[in-house]
Amino acid sequence: MSTLKSQLDGWSLDDRDPEFIKAWLPIGEWFYRYYFRVTTKGWHHIPQQGKVLLVGSHNGGMASPDTSMFMVDWFRRFGIHRPTYALMHPAAWTIPQLAHLGVKSGAIMAHPKMAIAALHRDAAVLVYPGGAEDMFRPHSQRHQIHLAGRKGFIKLALRERVPIVPLVSLGAHDTLIILGDLYDPLKQLQQWGVLNSLGVDIGVFPIYLGLPWGLGIGPIPNFPLPAPIQTRVGAPIIFERYGREAACDRVYVDACYQRVLNEMQQELDVLVMEAEQQ
Repeated sequence: MSTLKSQLDGWSLDDRDPEFIKAWLPIGEWFYRYYFRVTTKGWHHIPQQGKVLLVGSHNGGMASPDTSMFMVDWFRRFGIHRPTYALMHPAAWTIPQLAHLGVKSGAIMAHPKMAIAALHRDAAVLVYPGGAEDMFRPHSQRHQIHLAGRKGFIKLALRERVPIVPLVSLGAHDTLIILGDLYDPLKQLQQWGVLNSLGVDIGVFPIYLGLPWGLGIGPIPNFPLPAPIQTRVGAPIIFERYGREAACDRVYVDACYQRVLNEMQQELDVLVMEAEQQ
């Protein structure tokens, strides 16, 4: 499968533009070196070629600077032509500017069909299972891995027989200070359709401190504050069983999910410990 649609809407693998990435990369490198002052480890864990499922936990609201800084690292190390795609939440495609930048950089719709199609091209696929609940989690939870209980990425890895490489970061949550999430108190308004009109159908309605709004409310685009970011690539996670039968075994899927969650939390704990010792 190469193309499901082709309208710069995330349903095509052919809209990724290496020349666009090449033109954007110097800007990304400036932010990498001088704005976020990124430090990173563990890149030897990523295979030099072939398909791989990169599973991350991200921070910092819609700007998600740890994601873009990871991609800067990726392009510097593997080049702009290695097939690489990132699953992007359907809500992000409703923002035309973000969707255009995303699709040219390799973003595709967060749908199993697109992930499978990319893996069948021997591509690297980047997924953040926690979605908006992860990137907008309160600042008090910045040292906790939050995958929101979503296990579709586990089923994908098992079915497609692909290793999972975990990605964690520290610092990006300081680029947007999430004070809390008002989504649950607002749920009672769903019967009147208020949540949809406010654009909170993605499951979060944060209140935060950050640029450019100062005190902001709602899952809207932001510009990140200049906080240092540390990233770490973990060792590949290879499960004991693969195939459709394993992917349909609910108990086994739950166990695999918990293993990934635990290993990512251990990696993040090490990052936090190292930062506290500096």
